[in-house]
Amino acid sequence: MVSDITGQLKRVYPDIEPEYDSDSSTEDAPNRVGNVPMHWYDDLPHVGYDMNGKSILRPARGDELDKFLQTVEDPSAWTKAFDKNTQMDKPLTPEELDLIRRLQAGENPDSSYDPYEPMVEWFTGKGKEEVMPLSAAPEPKRRWIASKWEKQKIMKIVRAIRQGRILPSKPKTASDKPAFYAIWNEPSSAHPPAMPAPKPHLPTNAESYNPPEEYIPTKEEREQWEATEREDRERDYLPQKYSALRLVPAYDRFIQERFNRQLDLYLAPRIQRKKLNIDPNSLLPKLPSPSSLKPFPNYKSLKFTHGKGRARCLSVSPDGAWVASGDEGGIVSLWEVNVGREVKRWKFDSKICAIEWSPRQDASFFVVGMYDKIHFLIPPNLSSILFTSTQSLLAPATLPPSTQPTVKWMSASSSSPEDEPILTMILPPGSGAPKQLTWHKKGDYLASVSNSENQGGVWIHHIQRRHSQAPFTKIKGDVQLVQFHPSKPQFFVATQRYVRLYDLAEQKLLKTLLPGIKWISSMDIHSSGDHLIVGGYDRKLCWFDLELSEKPYKILRYHSRAIRSLQFHPTYPLFASSSDDGSIQIFHARVYNDLMTDPLIVPLKILRGHNITDGLGVLQVKWVSRQPWLVSAGADGGVIVWCS
Repeated sequence: MVSDITGQLKRVYPDIEPEYDSDSSTEDAPNRVGNVPMHWYDDLPHVGYDMNGKSILRPARGDELDKFLQTVEDPSAWTKAFDKNTQMDKPLTPEELDLIRRLQAGENPDSSYDPYEPMVEWFTGKGKEEVMPLSAAPEPKRRWIASKWEKQKIMKIVRAIRQGRILPSKPKTASDKPAFYAIWNEPSSAHPPAMPAPKPHLPTNAESYNPPEEYIPTKEEREQWEATEREDRERDYLPQKYSALRLVPAYDRFIQERFNRQLDLYLAPRIQRKKLNIDPNSLLPKLPSPSSLKPFPNYKSLKFTHGKGRARCLSVSPDGAWVASGDEGGIVSLWEVNVGREVKRWKFDSKICAIEWSPRQDASFFVVGMYDKIHFLIPPNLSSILFTSTQSLLAPATLPPSTQPTVKWMSASSSSPEDEPILTMILPPGSGAPKQLTWHKKGDYLASVSNSENQGGVWIHHIQRRHSQAPFTKIKGDVQLVQFHPSKPQFFVATQRYVRLYDLAEQKLLKTLLPGIKWISSMDIHSSGDHLIVGGYDRKLCWFDLELSEKPYKILRYHSRAIRSLQFHPTYPLFASSSDDGSIQIFHARVYNDLMTDPLIVPLKILRGHNITDGLGVLQVKWVSRQPWLVSAGADGGVIVWCS
């Protein structure tokens, strides 16, 4: 229809029927609660009230399975929507479905709207131009005169800049940069720089015009170089010698070298390796200074020398005043730690293999192991009370009945127990010399290890009952060492490659430690009973945390040759290891009560004082119990006391 006013086409809308179209409130709405939140009725059996004030009960609704079946059985189920007032699904009209489709497709909701209808020119066209200005007032004077107030604002900023309260060129920080920006707005102009060409190799002495004589090839070397393929030659030229620089001819391989250089630059791929600027000290663990961990032995105090053969073994008395040492000549010497004075010497027929002092406080004696025998010796100059107690323990008036015919206990027939062994144990025939003697902490039991294949060569001897027993009827591997647990009825047995922990009360195997050593040579347990160190002939020293794992907590490789002996200090946080390289290494070993804190192991000192003889160095080390002193026996026949 053409408009009478504009003369253009206009839209004609349908007539409104007041009875139905004027207001939707005339429709019959059963729920008359109005526009209130419907969650008020979530806990009630009804959903509202009708015109008469009666409750409208909540209609029944199915579960998810019913909804799924309804969508399958009813093809028009997708055209329904949930009405919150009636709490029911109502079907949508075709107009509402079309409106939803248009909104989903991004179209105009009005179906009668034409986005491409001709534009109506309201202010342009013939006869519609504006020929007069909207205002004919003259230009004000303020348009070409500087503003007084702007000048004041500018001067205020200038004064602030001069006083330093405003920084015109303040450096931008990372926080000033926008957190989000369009990465594709501007093309990046930063390209990776061209990798520099590798520098040519500098000439060596062989390329000199007058090289040393050792660089000039002989006739045989020249023939061998000429017979070798070009790719297999160590260098592609032969050194030549000229007496003067003016006699050197033109370089005949210049063009070939330049050509090969260009080929390498053109064909060979390049890679630029970034140099890591790492401080080497930052890679090392931060350990305390050894000076802050004193006291520990750091110098040789005195030396006692055995005249015949190697000093194979030694032991320090529990009070730290005496040292008993034995050599291969069968001599056992007893001497003082403080001055090195020898107070007693015993002579035996075979070499001394092991010496161990008893840890008992009510008696003073030590045992000496040699071929098929273990002797009990009492040191001289004991008090009458201590001597009587020791003699009553080792040679009582009433002997207990003998229950083990394999190991014989024989008392001394001599009246002077200070000159001869007061008691002797004769091991089974073929046992050989005991490799190790070790005491239980209370001093009631003595364990010995020999080279016998029967029962692994392990015997446990009860001193008061004079009874010996073999704890193993059969054991896998050759037993090297044994050790009693300091506080539990447990027994450590070290074979060539494994360390087994047995429970003596329940007679069962608790665990097997895996040190990874080819041949175990030494072993000792910490006084707490939770840590163990094992040394081997392959120069390894393994620290075990028995509560942590069956594998070593830490492996130390500081010795250059086989480890012969190692021991924890009974009172100080120290342990020492000796080796065939002639050195003794002292370590600080602090164990914490907190199970979450790892032990602190710090190398402190390397002691050198023994000479290497026949490939053997320091054979055994022992700590002085009440002092941070160390006693070492070497293959050179010397026994040295190291003091702090």
